[in-house]
Amino acid sequence: MPRKKTAAGAASAFQQVQRQARTLLLNLRKDIRLKESVLTKLKSEEARLGSLIGLSGGSAKSVSSGPTGRVNWRAVLSALPRQFKAADVRNVRGLKGKRPSEIFAAITRWIDAGAAKRKTRGVYEKV
Repeated sequence: MPRKKTAAGAASAFQQVQRQARTLLLNLRKDIRLKESVLTKLKSEEARLGSLIGLSGGSAKSVSSGPTGRVNWRAVLSALPRQFKAADVRNVRGLKGKRPSEIFAAITRWIDAGAAKRKTRGVYEKV
């Protein structure tokens, strides 16, 4: 007889834990939905402010990370055609004022990383 009492008590305890887990899961889902809606509002505000200062589309935003002048060179590489020249790199929005040494340093880093290779003099290819 004592075993039946502990088994019924264990089932009851397990059901209580299940109920608590369900409640926690529902609250977590509510929090996620709330934070996603806030994030959506922030993204729309960012796009609105970006258009106000002249940033259009995602390409300009992904290449330059803002007023610091830092460049996301991976995004620059992805914006280039399969075969490209250094002049093509310079034509990517946000890189007009970069020195040739900076552009060739980026191309060299791409080659060293295996993301690009040199075909002929002045012509490179994405890998």
